[in-house]
Amino acid sequence: MRRPTKLLLVSLLALAAASPMAGVAAVREAPQALFTGRDLFGLEVASDPQIRADGDLIAYVRASNDIMVDRAVRSIWLVDTKTGAQTPLVAGQGSAMSPRWSPDGQRLAYVLVTPDAGAQLYVQWVATGRTARLATLVEAPSDLTWSPDGKTIAFTMLTADDGAKLGSAPEGKPENAKWAPPLTVETRVTFRGDGEGTLKAGFSKIYTISAEGGAPRQLTFGKFDDRGPLSFTKDGRYLLFSANRAEGWERNPAEAEIWRLTLADGALKVLTSRVGPDANPVVSPDGRQVAYVGYDDARRRGYENTRLYVMDIDGGNSRVLTGDLDRSIDNPVWSADGRGLYVSYDENGSVRVARADLSGKVETVVTGLTGAGLDRPYSGGAFSVARDGAVAFTQGSTIRPSDIAIARKGGEAKRLTALNADLLGAKTLGKVEALPVKSSFDGKDIGAWIVTPPNFDPAKKYPLILEIHGGPFSAYGPSFSTDNQLYAAAGYVVVYANPRGSTSYGEAFANEIDRNYPSHDYDDLMSAVDAAIAKGFVDTDRLYVTGGSGGGALTAWIVGKTNRFAAAATQKPVINWSSQVLTTDAYSFMASYWFGKMPWEDPQGYWARSPLSLVGNVKTPTLVVVGDQDLRTPVAESEQYYQALQLRGVPTALVKVPGASHGGLAVRPSQSAAKASAILAWFEKFQSPPK
Repeated sequence: MRRPTKLLLVSLLALAAASPMAGVAAVREAPQALFTGRDLFGLEVASDPQIRADGDLIAYVRASNDIMVDRAVRSIWLVDTKTGAQTPLVAGQGSAMSPRWSPDGQRLAYVLVTPDAGAQLYVQWVATGRTARLATLVEAPSDLTWSPDGKTIAFTMLTADDGAKLGSAPEGKPENAKWAPPLTVETRVTFRGDGEGTLKAGFSKIYTISAEGGAPRQLTFGKFDDRGPLSFTKDGRYLLFSANRAEGWERNPAEAEIWRLTLADGALKVLTSRVGPDANPVVSPDGRQVAYVGYDDARRRGYENTRLYVMDIDGGNSRVLTGDLDRSIDNPVWSADGRGLYVSYDENGSVRVARADLSGKVETVVTGLTGAGLDRPYSGGAFSVARDGAVAFTQGSTIRPSDIAIARKGGEAKRLTALNADLLGAKTLGKVEALPVKSSFDGKDIGAWIVTPPNFDPAKKYPLILEIHGGPFSAYGPSFSTDNQLYAAAGYVVVYANPRGSTSYGEAFANEIDRNYPSHDYDDLMSAVDAAIAKGFVDTDRLYVTGGSGGGALTAWIVGKTNRFAAAATQKPVINWSSQVLTTDAYSFMASYWFGKMPWEDPQGYWARSPLSLVGNVKTPTLVVVGDQDLRTPVAESEQYYQALQLRGVPTALVKVPGASHGGLAVRPSQSAAKASAILAWFEKFQSPPK
């Protein structure tokens, strides 16, 4: 085949150089009042709040972007819940994470990752500050769980397996000869993962170790993955966990049962047996019951609500507690009196904590949780509960990333940290407000938000960016977003929405796109744009659209359906569903649950939902952005679209983010800023929609 004469591969640096963010800054005469790409290095975000049983201290993970290494470094801090005073507990070399209090509150287990030792398990005696590494581990420990007596810590860890072998190289290799590396042989169903590359040969297994140190003891075996979270029974004799240990388990990604492990002899007993995933077992304070989450899997729908269940400790008398709540439940935590559980769920794009009693009554305890992401405003959040019912949680806003807050029983929530007050307090940020939207398709209410630029003047006309979330089963909410703030600082109005298919609006709303994606989510997004235009301050000649993953697929779908946008930037998109489901790391799930048929069984169905099928209509100048290590929507998806646009003569450019996975476009602050700058530079090139 002849080499194409015009193959344009534009690097991040090349496009970013055309923007005001690139190059050496001149000496400033005054502080920079607007949010800039360099400000990403100054941001901090709180996550994983762990409140001590007495409610006096919270251990949490603080992620700080380090300009010298161009990534977040994590440390563990303590915050006094009465005074708000903070103390660094584990800071310095490496990244610390997963703090977990001992039952007596005197010790804290955590994981420390350093370049020399990798991820290792430590315990600190908080009163003295003395720290001990419990063992030298060959892989990273996860799911740290203390035994009730505080003498043992259980965890999960990847345990090596030899992997498949097939034949061998010839014998008789001469001394000092330089032969090629040996062949690699793969027989696993899941053999690679986004952000990990080719997975190490092995299986996740359960271990215990003395809280005073020693040799880890492996407790589960076999060619299955045994998963946390883990939960000890009250007497400390058993551990509960989740796993699919059935034959052919690798081909059933949405299947798991609750298992009971006897610590003395490793005996296993399965406690659940339905079709569907049962996970996150938590033993009640009196040791008589187990709470867990899951759902009945019909194996025919793209989305199911995860519900809260309780059963007897032997697996009998299972019953659902949240059957009347049309939302997905997560992170069950028993109340100290054993009469109910604290859970989190997403409501209209915002996570809240609720208490569900054993009769099924659900009462909201805390609202407004936010997650640890920075680039886009996805819903999220974490919490823990003290013995007296005090809830520690991550709390942010549209103008602040997550901090640590506490809500005591009967009282108002109180923010305990202000990690970004100095940096963002001196900035004029874009203002975020709810935007009422009704879909032009059927009049449904669509959750949406509008961001107006700093120093906004409603008498002026502004260009608009429609920013679309991925998933597609996920949700945006009223949370801080560096992408949106950078767009607003550049003078754009930004609109983002939760079209049908989004979570947190109920099972039926999410399944509006089941076997029908993309479809009328397009109408919902266009209605959000129209609602913004109706406010009177949008320049209708300068409309732009972007989004990532599922939002990238919708961006490509949109420009195949309409020419109203002056330019587009599709980020890590799905372009051709047949190639997508056969090359993604999640292929065993996508084909079965999102289509119900294999690509060779319904080629026309796959093609009809592929944005590539509409490329013949595209006139909109479209930038294509992807991480060069993306295994979720593989690089070939973006390259197909870029080359199809080139063949049609549509203005396009291909931006690859070096070393970035699907979930890693914003991991390195410099790349996150440069990606946003590249998109803005692309939009600035095109001032009106194509004719």
